[in-house]
This record gives sequence, C-alpha cells and structure tokens, in this order.
Amino acid sequence: MTYCVGMRLNAGLVFLADSRTNAGVDQVGTFRKLSVFENPGDRMMVLMTAGNLSISQAIRQVVSTYISPEGATIWNATNMYDAARIVGDAVRAVHRQEAAQLAEYGVDFNVSLIFGGQIAGERCRLFYVYSAGNFIESHDENPYFQIGEAKYGKPILDRVVTPHTTLDDAAKCALISMDSTLRSNISVGLPLDLLVYEDGALAVTRFVSIDEQNQYFSQLRNSWGQQLKTVFEGIDAPVWNAAPGATENVLSSANAGNRPVRIALPPGMIAAEPSAPVQSLAEGPASTSQH
Repeated sequence: MTYCVGMRLNAGLVFLADSRTNAGVDQVGTFRKLSVFENPGDRMMVLMTAGNLSISQAIRQVVSTYISPEGATIWNATNMYDAARIVGDAVRAVHRQEAAQLAEYGVDFNVSLIFGGQIAGERCRLFYVYSAGNFIESHDENPYFQIGEAKYGKPILDRVVTPHTTLDDAAKCALISMDSTLRSNISVGLPLDLLVYEDGALAVTRFVSIDEQNQYFSQLRNSWGQQLKTVFEGIDAPVWNAAPGATENVLSSANAGNRPVRIALPPGMIAAEPSAPVQSLAEGPASTSQH
C-alpha cells in the first residue's frame, strides 16, 4: 500500500509520498512513487501513484512518451488541464493493454494518482486521477488530495490546511499527517519524498528524501507525540451523573434519563442484585441513598 498527499496553496504546491509497496514478516518492498516532469523555465509537474505497482510504473512510462492523435504530449501541453488529460489517456491505454489479462488472474485494475504542477502562463493546479482515467481538480474548498492509506492522516489536514497556509506550514502538516499514518499502518513506510514548489518558479524549488536519520522529521515525530499527550492530559476528565450546572465538564446529567438499549433476560432466568454504580473519581464516594 502507500500514502501520498498533495496540496495546492496560494504560495505553491506541496507533495509528499512514502515508498512502501508491500510489507510482510520477512518481505518489505520499497519503490519511489513520486516522479517529476520538469523543463525548467517552461513547466514543472509531479505525478504520485498508489495501487498496483506494475500498473503505476506502466502508467508513468506511458505518460512520459504518450503522443495524442493531435500531437500533444506531457512536454508540450499548453496548460495543466490538457496535461491531466494526457495522464488520464495514459491510464486508459494501460487499462486496455493490461486489465483483461489481470482479471483472468483475479487482479483488479487498481490505481489512483495525484498530478499537479505549473506550466508557464497559468497558475498552479492539482488533480486527482481515478483508475478510469477521469479526474477532478483541487479548488479553494478542497486544497489537498490524498491517495492510498488516507484515513489516518486526514484529521490534521482538515484542521490546518487552507489555501492561505504557508508552504513551510503545509510541509510540516504533511509530515505530521504522514507520521500519523506510519504509526497506524505497517503498509506505509520510509523513506519519504517531499517536494515543495514555489508558485512561478517553473522548476523544483525544494526537495528532500527523508529516512530514519533525518533530523527534522525525527524531532517532529517526537515533539508531536509529546505535545499530543500534554494536550490530552490537560483536558478535564468527564463527570458522570452530575447535578445540572455543578461543573463545566459534565458528560452525563443526573436528570437526563440516559439509558442503554438492554436485551431482556431469557425466560426463567432470575435477575442478579444490581452492583454499585460506576462513577468518575471527580464525584467522590458513591452515595448510598436511594432515589
């Protein structure tokens, strides 16, 4: 599996990809999933892939050499929309060539791509390309796309990333998103490829390959974990069955009438004596009075 995230911001673009393709007890595969199509001064484009590795590599090769019936290629497309169409056409070409044979062996045509960049004369653009070759474009309402194991790293992106986020903050957020995924899913792994592109540069601005020894990423992982624990410990524990208005951290009011759905005892079974109610430590000793 994999995890990749791409962001389109007012200041430029951020791309981050892991390099894990499979993980088992005695076999770990590592292949880079971020590829750059660059003609400095004219265009800078990035393709990230997730899904079946053989399909992804075939698509990347076709994209780099594809010529449409009109003569358009990734290298002479006049805008990013036309370049994204070429990527979609490449996906369909590989599907026509491989899908039927893969299906005979029970293998789905499984691939998704993030494609973005800038061509001289227009703004930065970012696209999500599906396995059918169709795609959608990022706008201010959705300034980022994820592919692969997206769920673990999504919450931090939703809370932080907007079109106005700076490139450095976006890179930091992407790395935290990746760290959350690394901690929760063995199918995502180091090294990472991080590319940060400044609007108007028309060439790769900043790029780093991150491994276990990377100073900043190690510091970020430790600091983020420690600060999460600090924030967690600073939140008051809930108070159960409190009188209305007694405190601000009431989870359950005494008169709210909260009841779980209880399944009736089988016929003939005698109910046991009820045990003492479970209470929060904030409430003190349980009351013995009857209500």
